[in-house]
Amino acid sequence: MTKQLCREIETALNRRMQTPKDFEFLRERIYARLHVLVSRTTLMRLWGYIGEDVQPRLNTLNILSQFLGYRGWEEYLQNSLLAKEQQSSPVMNRRLSVPSSLVRGDCLRLTWQPDRVCDIEYLGDLTFRVIASENTRMHIGDTFQCSLIIEGEPLYIDNLKQADRPLVAYVCGKKSGVMFEFKMPSDHD
Repeated sequence: MTKQLCREIETALNRRMQTPKDFEFLRERIYARLHVLVSRTTLMRLWGYIGEDVQPRLNTLNILSQFLGYRGWEEYLQNSLLAKEQQSSPVMNRRLSVPSSLVRGDCLRLTWQPDRVCDIEYLGDLTFRVIASENTRMHIGDTFQCSLIIEGEPLYIDNLKQADRPLVAYVCGKKSGVMFEFKMPSDHD
């Protein structure tokens, strides 16, 4: 399963890990997304670039799974096994069904091109509150509703409430789609 994880990371980055520079790039992307440092050597071992036969630590697998947007290695494994059982179904990007995947207080980071970042907190009843925002039209304190997030696809939100303005529908990532990842509630200050 670790080889599959490596392939999925390469697909997400649209880059094959073949040189030390590639592993440094991955290390920087992990830090940018999760604010966690992973040794370049650790990544090189995991990909088999360094010929040492060492089992990866669970913490490393958790970090790499979180990089792909899962809560950790265990959730990644569960989703991978589910995908194998459904091999005849069409290929679909990673998705997050809000009612079945989130609980009140869960936080997500949404990113889309160009350089848009929006951290949101789930309030329950398909409702989110913006807790941080960079380069987007959404502002801290705005609320909206959403039931499904599909990575790489536009995010359609409804009932966007901004200050005293009327409720509107809004699309994030119309051209390139959105990426999402789970965040710890304390990650937003």
